[in-house]
Amino acid sequence: MIKRALSVLSVFVLASCGVAYNSPSVNPLDDSDTKVRVVAMTPESVLAANRSSYRPKQLPAVFFQTAGFGSGLQTGGAAPAPVFDPETKPAALQTRMPPAIQPEPYRIGVGDVLVLSIPSGGSTVEQLSGLLAASNARQGYTVQDDGAIAIPNVGRVQVAGRTLDRAEDALFQRMVENQITPEFSLEVSEFNARRVSIGVAVARPTVAPITLTPLYLDEAIAAAGGLRVRDRTYASVRIYRDGTLYQIPIDRLYSDRGMERVLLQDGDSVFVDTEYEFDNAQAYFEERIRLAEFRQRNRTVALQGLQSEVNILRGNQADARQNFLQRLELDSVDRDYVYLTGEVGEQGRYPIPFGKTASLADALYSKRGIPTETGNVREIYVLRASPDPREFGAVTAWQLDGRNASNFTLATRFELRPNDVVFVAEQPVTRWGRTIRQITPSLITTAAGIASTN
Repeated sequence: MIKRALSVLSVFVLASCGVAYNSPSVNPLDDSDTKVRVVAMTPESVLAANRSSYRPKQLPAVFFQTAGFGSGLQTGGAAPAPVFDPETKPAALQTRMPPAIQPEPYRIGVGDVLVLSIPSGGSTVEQLSGLLAASNARQGYTVQDDGAIAIPNVGRVQVAGRTLDRAEDALFQRMVENQITPEFSLEVSEFNARRVSIGVAVARPTVAPITLTPLYLDEAIAAAGGLRVRDRTYASVRIYRDGTLYQIPIDRLYSDRGMERVLLQDGDSVFVDTEYEFDNAQAYFEERIRLAEFRQRNRTVALQGLQSEVNILRGNQADARQNFLQRLELDSVDRDYVYLTGEVGEQGRYPIPFGKTASLADALYSKRGIPTETGNVREIYVLRASPDPREFGAVTAWQLDGRNASNFTLATRFELRPNDVVFVAEQPVTRWGRTIRQITPSLITTAAGIASTN
């Protein structure tokens, strides 16, 4: 009797499994108002799905800002205006010659090294024994900062600014005052006081001394190893003298002998340049001087002001970013979400990242993937409702068949859109096992009741 009752009850319950356990599924043929269109996920259909327009939400601008110079930085004044860069080239370079100067006798200066030459033999040598010893030991006398040379037994003699003849006269007078009457001559062994600098497009930038022989422009360029200019069309030799810039085109320099024989003077700067705009070159040179003075005078103030402003900006940015992150944690920031349901590692919503799109693989594997024991990899769906109000209720189900593992590469290319629903169906055996688990308690209770009545 009991066995018969159990058999009848089992048949009745199993026949009613659909009532005992309902599992979600994607069914395009059901009787509801929702129209479902199932589309297999292929490379072509993935491209079609990705064509739908979508602009990911962006992080606030404060996340892209860096602390730098602000409008309120006080640096002691505005920097000199930059030199204007011309857009067109002139037909020919302008020639601006420095004013002609006449050769003058060399005047001794600070840093020059002087040597005394005296005839050998006689009482003069005996009188100057100390002088000779000092001269031989020091290899000459260097003109010191005060313009004098110091000679033993004679003292300090002012020679700076004097020609050799005048310096010999002064030295002779001091020797007479010290009761020394020598025969001597004065020579310059090292010329260090008066110099001309040569640079830029030359073989060896150098500083050429001005000696007893006048220094001319062609000699100065030769001392620097000659020119190194490929294109002479807009190349020129420029001379900076006493705050004024002069210019000689190279083509004219070598075609006119008179221009080569430009006499240079102490403090001249000669540079060979390929830039064509003379006025801009002069302005640039002057601008460099002004900027150097400006930066030297205001560097400390500028750095202190900059550091203070940068610290304020960084603090404001840190506060703004922290406030945004707190709002994000409290879910008060408008975001785009995708929803995961069915046989996934963890059901819930997946936020689409700021500033970029997310793929199906991103959403699945951010929630621990698909449990292979329960999930039906053949039925992985992305459910997307139609945005057209005239098709309200229409849903496209993009189906990924994961039985072939290579198809999961499509999941890395399928771009999700806000409010997409990712659904993974359950395995048939999983549905059956869950049905059995639900009806087993009822079978046991019913069988026990029948047994107790008999």
